[in-house]
Amino acid sequence: MSTIPEIRTLPVPDGLEGERVDAAIARMFGFSRTKAAELASAGKVLVDGAVVGKSERVTGGAWLEVEMPGAPAPVQVVAEPVEGMEIVHDDDDIVVVVKPVGVAAHPSPGWTGTTVIGGLAAAGYRISTSGAAERQGIVHRLDVGTSGLMVVAKSERAYTLLKAQFRERVVDKRYHALVQGHPDPLSGTIDAPIGRHPNHDYKWAVTAEGKPSVTHYDLVEAYRAASLLDVKLETGRTHQIRVHMAAHRHPCVGDLTYGADPTLAKRLRLTRQWLHAVRLGFEHPSDGRWVEFASDYPADLRHALDTIAAESA
Repeated sequence: MSTIPEIRTLPVPDGLEGERVDAAIARMFGFSRTKAAELASAGKVLVDGAVVGKSERVTGGAWLEVEMPGAPAPVQVVAEPVEGMEIVHDDDDIVVVVKPVGVAAHPSPGWTGTTVIGGLAAAGYRISTSGAAERQGIVHRLDVGTSGLMVVAKSERAYTLLKAQFRERVVDKRYHALVQGHPDPLSGTIDAPIGRHPNHDYKWAVTAEGKPSVTHYDLVEAYRAASLLDVKLETGRTHQIRVHMAAHRHPCVGDLTYGADPTLAKRLRLTRQWLHAVRLGFEHPSDGRWVEFASDYPADLRHALDTIAAESA
């Protein structure tokens, strides 16, 4: 059965006078610039009744009509074993895992790889049913390319209490990051808002319009070409450590997306950013006692660090 497309019609604000069509759509409807350009290129954008291209300019007061994209199909959780996912703690309320690199926290549109949720399901774990269907039990996430500790809620009470702890910044999340060069100062705080990258939909950046983002870091060890940092997040934006360190001109080693040296990455045999969630502490949802968990570096990060250390000796 076909569906009738939803058409949204709005006057162009005077403040957007002269803006490109794709930029105006992105601002007015909350789309990414890339998605707005796709809609225009598909002939789904009209200005005063005429189809326009993505690069044409809009006039304040003109009527902008946009055929809205349909809602994505529901994402299904696939119970599939996750190689290398370690269970470090399990009780009636929570399960704490070490997520390997290349694994997503939960399913999402376009992702065909394994997930933490799918791996737990395949192992017979019952998790909380709170949250969106594909994110049940997930109270925080790690990037696909970042390894380390995650806690997943098994009970509904645990989900509610853990979400509140993350929201209220009670949780102590610690990462180790190997970054290029030597930050100045060697310990400090980066307080800079993060939002979508203006030119690349898959990236994030420090932008004036971004959400408040705060990263604290301390030097663990300085090497000739890199520094090992202990990083504490005060906020939890997507790619936060990677974006902040790149903006500080010290990208995570191996993080080619955010400007890392590809020659150094190749020499260290790194195919992802050197970033690992090493410690996780929070109030246990059953009785409020403080619990902490730790994780060793995986083999690829250990090899890279040992190589850097040997070169600095």
